[in-house]
Amino acid sequence: MQTALMTERRASAIGALLVALGPISLALYTPAMPTLVTVFATDMSTVKLTMTFYFIGFTFAQLVCGPLSDAYGRRPVVLWFLAGYLVGSFMAFSATTIEFLLVGRLVQGIGASCGIAISRAIIRDQYTGDKGAGIMNLIGMMLAAGPAFAPVIGSIALELAGWASIFGFMVAYGAIVLTAIVLLVPETNRHRDSALINPRRLARSYRFLLGQPLFLVPALILGLTIGGFYTLATILPFVLIDQVGLRPLQFGIGMLMQTGCFFLGGLATRLLLKRFPSDKIAGFGSLLNLMSGLALFAGYLYVAPSYLSVMVPVGGFAFGTALMLPSMTVRGLHPFPKIAGAASAMMGFVQIGVGLVGSAMAAVVFDDAQTAVTMIITGMTVLTALIYWSGKVLLPKDTPVLDVP
Repeated sequence: MQTALMTERRASAIGALLVALGPISLALYTPAMPTLVTVFATDMSTVKLTMTFYFIGFTFAQLVCGPLSDAYGRRPVVLWFLAGYLVGSFMAFSATTIEFLLVGRLVQGIGASCGIAISRAIIRDQYTGDKGAGIMNLIGMMLAAGPAFAPVIGSIALELAGWASIFGFMVAYGAIVLTAIVLLVPETNRHRDSALINPRRLARSYRFLLGQPLFLVPALILGLTIGGFYTLATILPFVLIDQVGLRPLQFGIGMLMQTGCFFLGGLATRLLLKRFPSDKIAGFGSLLNLMSGLALFAGYLYVAPSYLSVMVPVGGFAFGTALMLPSMTVRGLHPFPKIAGAASAMMGFVQIGVGLVGSAMAAVVFDDAQTAVTMIITGMTVLTALIYWSGKVLLPKDTPVLDVP
């Protein structure tokens, strides 16, 4: 294992700043979506496309920025993508038409993609095992807490200064992250190889990853948990505001249930790592996720929709996810040090892709938001449990490092 170029504390802080970029930009403006219908004299379906455009840019750009960082280094690629994020954020801030806002959100998504893809690669360059799991625990907290915490800020900004101030906050946050990278982050990739960005080599790397159960099992588990958070971010406003009757500010504050449970799960993980291996903690998390999904389904069948009938199971889902994240992230990246950027990018692609599929299903398959959130999240928790416990039986206990062909 190479000598770490950053302390655990600095690596955790930088990783958290980077990884929060995506979910904050996704969820910060959800309370303003009904307002944007009036501002731009359009309909809700068109406003929802601002979420879709962001998802598309964010999801697919990861597949490029991760391998670019394998080829040319983490630091320069992060700086270029952050610059793009600032451009997209300013476009959204200054938008006067819904079409211009859509383009701004697409550019934003492309720029923000570096956060998830490269932050985990920076950690993998320096730390593995339970030490790496401890750092990934903090990063995972920021990744999943962003969609829940951001609406609180967005709701307050909307109430005090209007919808454009939400995108002004994104400009400011992007500038802070870029400054931190310039001042505090050295180049951590010691395996730089420009040949990795060759289209044939890139395709071979991704085929190699997708053919490895050692990657697929943790990647799918992370997709079904973190992807669940992204799906919740797009559906819950319509459940809690339109069906339960919360005001936008009440909704933003109410989402602290999800945030708080995830942070408690992260703190519990931090304490449990002192006594148990991370994989055993992940097993507890998979069972809690399953019970939470079944509780959400039972509430849908037998209880009138209310804040507690929805958010108590969502809180359990958040707690269980926090227990699973560190182990699954480390297990998915550990075997692939030379293509850690590509592995992290594909892992992020799966997560956001599942979120996009969940959001699309909510819009197309189901008639109302409560039915959508119940069926989709319950299904995700059942699949997570099946994949996790199948992997426990079929995969080696000690994860090997593999040679990339």
